[in-house]
This record gives sequence, C-alpha cells and structure tokens, in this order.
Amino acid sequence: MTAVKIAVVDDHPLFREGVTRSFSEIEDFEIVGEGGSRDDAIRIAREFCPDVMLIDISMPGSGLETITDALEYCPTLKIVMLTVSEASDDITKALKLGAKGYVLKGIGSRGLAEVVRTIAAGGSYVSPALSAQLIAGLSASAEAVEQPDPMAELTDREQEVLNLVASGLSNKRVARELDLHEKTVKHHMTRIFSKLKVSNRTEAALALRDATVQRSTTERPQS
Repeated sequence: MTAVKIAVVDDHPLFREGVTRSFSEIEDFEIVGEGGSRDDAIRIAREFCPDVMLIDISMPGSGLETITDALEYCPTLKIVMLTVSEASDDITKALKLGAKGYVLKGIGSRGLAEVVRTIAAGGSYVSPALSAQLIAGLSASAEAVEQPDPMAELTDREQEVLNLVASGLSNKRVARELDLHEKTVKHHMTRIFSKLKVSNRTEAALALRDATVQRSTTERPQS
C-alpha cells in the first residue's frame, strides 16, 4: 500500500510536533512537510504536493485564506482543518473554499488517522457534533425566500437516510438503524446527491440545514 503523504501546518510547535510524531509512527503515513503559517503551507503545496494537509484556522496568514492558494499550487491536495473553532461560519466557509474535512483538536490520534484515511480515499468528514450543529443552527436573521424545497424531491426513505447521515452516522450505522443493507444505503445516497445536486455527504447535510432554515422561516406565524 502506498503511504499517504501528509503535511501539518500549525503555529503551535508542541501541538504540531505531537501530530507529526503520531503519524510518523503509523506505517501507512509519511510526513512530507510541516510549518506554522500560510506561507509555509503554500511552499509545501508547491514543492511537495502532499495527499493531505492539516491546517489550523488561527495561524499567521489565516488558515481559511490558505485553502484557495494551496489548492492553486496543488489541485489534488485534500485539506483538513484541524482547529478549536466550532463557529458555524468557519465550518461553512472552509467547506465552500474546498476543505474536505473539519476536525476539532480534541480528537485522538487514532481517530485523526482514520479521518485522514477516509479523506485520502476521496471521502469527506466533519466532526459529528459540528454536523449536528450546522443542521440545528437555524439562523434567526435568515429571510424568507420563495424557492422550491429541494427536500421535496426526496422519498420518505431518502429523507430518513439523509437525516441520519447528517447527524454523523456512517453508511454502516445508517443501515443498522434502518434495517437495510449497506449497499442499499449507498444507493440511496447516490440518488440523494443527484437530486440535491451535491457531490458529498457534507454538502448534502448543508443542503438539509438550508432547507430546514427556509421551511422554518416560511412556516413562522405572522404577528
């Protein structure tokens, strides 16, 4: 198996060294670069083009602003935000800019390794608590806009699957909850992606959140 090439960019040396040491001790990972700023991230992307880069949000030059620039030099790069920020705006912006994962720093080394494997293989990941927060965080300032409800295109079963996925469950866990085969859940997810015009689980969860906000606003009683 080819080792997953990883770069770690965080302006806290002790934390960065701990992360790099953890990955260097796992056989199927290879650390190819580390740094503490936006400039370091861009240099690493340009010179090494790793498979996955872990980036902190609050580092010199802004981790969020780093995403677009790093991807410009290495389009195949998969970026994971590794941060303490639980702000919904940060999560949404990071994903829209192209990050494939958003992970809180409290995660353990084994959990982080699994996340990186998932993302290196083409998946995406947002910490389950944050996924639920995105859906539950109905914006009080959202204005009612007359738009078709994309969720109306989903069948009842697809709605059930999407709700469970958006709460952070894997396909295997969803299959268990609904007494389905895992392949059936994957088939439902493919149809959900197509109907919602999204490309991954996180975008589907965001679409569900937006639809929930719109529905809540339009159904609010007039005073």
